[in-house]
Amino acid sequence: MMTNPIYHALAQVQELQQKVLEKQRFKGYSGRARAISGTLALLAAPVMSSDYFPKTITAHAISWGTVFALALLLNFGSLVYWFFFDPCVKRDIRRLKPTIDVLPPLFVGGVLTLILMRDGLHKYLFGVWMCLFGLANLASRHVLPKQICQVGWFYIICGTIYLLTPHNSFLNPWPAAMVFFVGEWAGGIILHYDGATPTSLSSFFKIKIKENNHVRQVR
Repeated sequence: MMTNPIYHALAQVQELQQKVLEKQRFKGYSGRARAISGTLALLAAPVMSSDYFPKTITAHAISWGTVFALALLLNFGSLVYWFFFDPCVKRDIRRLKPTIDVLPPLFVGGVLTLILMRDGLHKYLFGVWMCLFGLANLASRHVLPKQICQVGWFYIICGTIYLLTPHNSFLNPWPAAMVFFVGEWAGGIILHYDGATPTSLSSFFKIKIKENNHVRQVR
């Protein structure tokens, strides 16, 4: 009988921890937008590798720039919609603070892209983009589900392997398309189902605690 208050206190602590995590969690990013962005990257690959597409660096750079622009529009468009129409946000500009964390990797990616394009080092672009996407994911690890770190390291590992692999070609879109498809879909699934697993686990533990209390009372 003396253990009942202890189990009750543990249940309350777990519930409090979950509420604190939920308040810290940033909900502005859309899992669906990320998944669609990854799909766009994959769909771009057969177009750029077809016989009808120009086999030039400029044409491929414009195509990847278009994919990135559409992905940016999707993700930040959903962010703006969340900011203005989610009643929990109340249009508080401070709720957008976590988005600042991803801007430095994106800015550095833009600068490196211009430099590599200028100096004719196109074969390094995919690897640089993958690594910087990984850093952008890691930069948000404190406000997004912890699994997002795995997505970040996936990008960094793939980018490192690509940079170390000889004879890569910017005119072959498939390596980048596959990596971005897998990475964005993984990130999208993590964001879309954020909160479902912790809630289920919390309910599971509460049921187990009640069962244990009932068994002790019977004994």
